[in-house]
Amino acid sequence: MKLVYDVNDKPEFNKTIVFAFQQMIAIMAATLLVPMLVTSYGLEADPAAALFGAGCGTLVYIFFTKKKSPVFLGSSFTFLGAYFASIGLNFGYLGILIGVFFAGLVYVVIGLIVKAAGSGWVNKLMPAVIIGPIVTLIGLSLSGTATGWMTTNGGTDADYSLVTILVGAVTFFAIVIAAVKGSENIKLIPFIIGIAAGYGIALAITLIGNGADIEGMKIMSFDSFKQAFDPITVQSFVKVPDFFFFKAIQEQGWKTLSLVDIGSIALIYVPIGVVELAQHIADHKNLGNIINKDLITDPGLDNTLLGDGVGSIVGSIFGGAANTTYGESIGCVAITGNASIVTIACASLGCMVLSFFTPFVALINSIPKCVMGGACVALYGFIAVSGLQMLRKVDLNNNKNLFIVSGILVTGIGGLTLQFGINELTGTPILTVTSLAVALLFGITTNLIVNDGKLVADASDLEKKAQQPEALAAKGVTPATPRKDRKKGRN
Repeated sequence: MKLVYDVNDKPEFNKTIVFAFQQMIAIMAATLLVPMLVTSYGLEADPAAALFGAGCGTLVYIFFTKKKSPVFLGSSFTFLGAYFASIGLNFGYLGILIGVFFAGLVYVVIGLIVKAAGSGWVNKLMPAVIIGPIVTLIGLSLSGTATGWMTTNGGTDADYSLVTILVGAVTFFAIVIAAVKGSENIKLIPFIIGIAAGYGIALAITLIGNGADIEGMKIMSFDSFKQAFDPITVQSFVKVPDFFFFKAIQEQGWKTLSLVDIGSIALIYVPIGVVELAQHIADHKNLGNIINKDLITDPGLDNTLLGDGVGSIVGSIFGGAANTTYGESIGCVAITGNASIVTIACASLGCMVLSFFTPFVALINSIPKCVMGGACVALYGFIAVSGLQMLRKVDLNNNKNLFIVSGILVTGIGGLTLQFGINELTGTPILTVTSLAVALLFGITTNLIVNDGKLVADASDLEKKAQQPEALAAKGVTPATPRKDRKKGRN
């Protein structure tokens, strides 16, 4: 796609600050939600610490990828089941840190293997006919979160509300108008415009609801402000986040964990790291398509894996949550056309600095989920469309390609998973291969079957190659002379 700012471009300082803030609010809701869920499982995780960890992890990622991959790393939802299992088995804070270390180590080991063996196999194993629908699936699989936040404001099905849908729709349409109808500068910050509009509408409705005591209109919570300013102290304005490693030290978990416990932790987290490899590759293929660069080749899959793995480990030390490349960040790059790595770096630093400012964290926590849901309709939609764009060069009139794409989409959208074993304590599977990973396996296997065990970028490539003069000559067939050439020969 056409970019307004390329990866190496450096926007003016004042613009960079605004662009960085936009990246921050795009990723914050999900980044802050993960530690809240961990807290609901039984361990205290500070959202501000997770914000600091995400910023720190992203800087590590930027370093390893040589400032060539403009994406933000935020708290991963994939590990929620692992956190729940760790807490249920009483492994405590240290157990989660060790678990994320093992998962990050998987990326590091695979990255070193790729560095030695090369990454050429990736493009052969996951050509456009496979990676296109996989990227589409990533966007579509997230769509339930966006619509769920709009319809229930982050609650349960019983909380269905037309009011919150209206607020989410206002947010989305404001983003659309800013991105399509706005001035040159406004087009670069549609999410700031949209979320501000949604927040304003939500605030107005909530104030009316509080005044008239109408429960259905009370869609905005002020609890984060009450916790910060009741009573007013120094910590109401500046507070050092409760970093996760502090809690692990205070808990003295190393005195209770045995080697058997550490082995159990590895069995919980390592498989998730392996399964997540598929999404890592898909994310970077998608981002590469958006910024018109092959990130698998440069900076290389080995460096993106090392950046993701080490960044996740570093981020968890502070925030407790494993980090991953965020689709919200990729969507923001796609919609705004701003791929400047300076913007991502400033967003990272901004998250780290602002995590110490209590009012800012309170403000972010006060954004209603329905507002973020409206914004995510655009973000996740652009991810899905990016995958469809990858399919433009694929001949879907060819049944070989058609079977590959259909197999991926149906198994992925249908939610086909593979579950192995049962954790006796939690009653949940020990390992779940996600629907995305299963869909990828279906796509790769189908590609091999229809192409007689050969990996090709497009199923029609074999037919094209079969008509090449060299291939025909090998079969003893003389290629037909074009009509124009035959006429020349007669003359």
